[in-house]
Amino acid sequence: MKVLVLNGPNLDMLGTREPSIYGKQTYRDLVIELKKEAKKEKIKLKIIQSNFEGVLIEFLHRANNKYDYIILNAAGLTHTSVCLYDAIKAIQVPVIEVHLSNIDQREDFRKINYVRPVCLASFYGKGFESYKDALKYLIKRGVSHDSHR
Repeated sequence: MKVLVLNGPNLDMLGTREPSIYGKQTYRDLVIELKKEAKKEKIKLKIIQSNFEGVLIEFLHRANNKYDYIILNAAGLTHTSVCLYDAIKAIQVPVIEVHLSNIDQREDFRKINYVRPVCLASFYGKGFESYKDALKYLIKRGVSHDSHR
């Protein structure tokens, strides 16, 4: 199974940005944990982080016929980006939404979620475990895309 992990704005600041919300582990720690988990499960994982919406959209577009699934932490773009919504709808690769914090129980503006309606599933509120839960979900699901949305 081939999985693309796309991480959005400010995730490169993990460990220093609001550690009371996002924890003290760094982005590098996240990448190491995900690669270790993927190796254990024999998943081919590519991990990308960008602070730019257009870069994330380009990676979504290029994912067709290259990946079985995409795990997306759109970060703050979750609450603002109709463009990400449209990009996810435009591709055939199923997308799983992930967030470190529980965005449904934070500021009111975070309750707006443009990404969730076009994602196969959502995992959030458990820090790095949210990503691991998404990987476990994909393992159980396999590579079938029959009813991906």
